[in-house]
Amino acid sequence: MKGYYISADKKKLDFDVIYSYLSTSYWAENIPESVLHKAIENAFCFGVYLDSGEQVGFARVITDQATFAYLADVFILEAHRGKGLSKWLVATILEAPDLQGLRRILLTTKDAHGLYAQYGFVQVEHPERLMHIWHPDIYFTESDSATGH
Repeated sequence: MKGYYISADKKKLDFDVIYSYLSTSYWAENIPESVLHKAIENAFCFGVYLDSGEQVGFARVITDQATFAYLADVFILEAHRGKGLSKWLVATILEAPDLQGLRRILLTTKDAHGLYAQYGFVQVEHPERLMHIWHPDIYFTESDSATGH
């Protein structure tokens, strides 16, 4: 895409950009910096950059690179939306050599079903088979709950 590039080189990632976005997102609000550092360190990450090197998007994949992957933390900064960058990012991830031949790629989304459906993602056929342990308030402290979070 003209003016942009995608890289899986973790050395290029701008942690401040990633943290600034994710720590205010609906899915990772208040994530501690140390937790996000560990999450990035242990995942296959993709950054979207302006040709100048400024990071404008991100996604990470948690995977065993053999049977399963979970796509997470996908975002494009607001000023760069509407240019097809999220589509390009998802396509690039799904074409990555280390992610070929997987039996299942899973993700969760509140509002981007249309984007992911373009790449073959569908509603889980048997949701009654899925289970999870979920701690939705894990990143909030007691002082946060006193302020209404």
